[in-house]
Amino acid sequence: MEQWHYDPTVDLDPSMIERLQGLLREPNPLVCGMRTLTAAGLRCWLRVYHQFTIIGRQNLPADRSFLLIANHASHLDTLCLLSALPIGRLHHAFPAAAKDYFCVSAPRALLAAVVVNALPFERHLAPWQSLSACAHLLQGPGSILIFFPEGTRSDGFEPGEFKPGVGLLAAGRDIPVVPCHLAGTHAALPKGAWCPRPRAVRLTIGAPRSYAHLPATKESARHISSELREAVMLLGYTEPEASPHGRMLRREAPVKAVP
Repeated sequence: MEQWHYDPTVDLDPSMIERLQGLLREPNPLVCGMRTLTAAGLRCWLRVYHQFTIIGRQNLPADRSFLLIANHASHLDTLCLLSALPIGRLHHAFPAAAKDYFCVSAPRALLAAVVVNALPFERHLAPWQSLSACAHLLQGPGSILIFFPEGTRSDGFEPGEFKPGVGLLAAGRDIPVVPCHLAGTHAALPKGAWCPRPRAVRLTIGAPRSYAHLPATKESARHISSELREAVMLLGYTEPEASPHGRMLRREAPVKAVP
């Protein structure tokens, strides 16, 4: 007798919020149109109100999936990274969003799903399941995962420690990792503030890196996370607002892109 197994329906286990997000992630002309119009308005607002500038846009891979990482100091960070992408790729870009913050209510989850196509990420209870979902997403053609390796917003220029999750996503996979540095977002919208201030914001995009040659181990994950944090910091030191010691640090601790 042939062995059989039972797969529950998709709608049985998820909560109402997760069910809602799943529906919005399906191709939907109305949602895509709303997201496109919102993105166009946000880009104009960033350009005018925050004098938003982008350096190194040519470093973004144009024809494949990739992982986009950056320091995290403000809710503006996600909007800035999305604004660096072509409008046509927004519906395939998924910012990893803290599930315990953005999915605590249906209106907030709906806003996050429609405006930025947020991918709920469980930071505390089951992070491994969320990392598996991120890895599966990157296997799709043309997918972009926006990831903040610190796991939370920092309060200063120097990013906090990068969690090993980003290293686990990159190790042993032929997925480009693009490091970025955001300057000015903390001054424009610090943690706890609701009204953005008219401060200049800059995004610097570095050259993509690959870690396909490294084994998917904890040691590799820690090494990759540390190297990516240094790469993000060095991008910040090349900006006019950065520390006057930036040039010296860059000579003493260069980070080479992995071929």
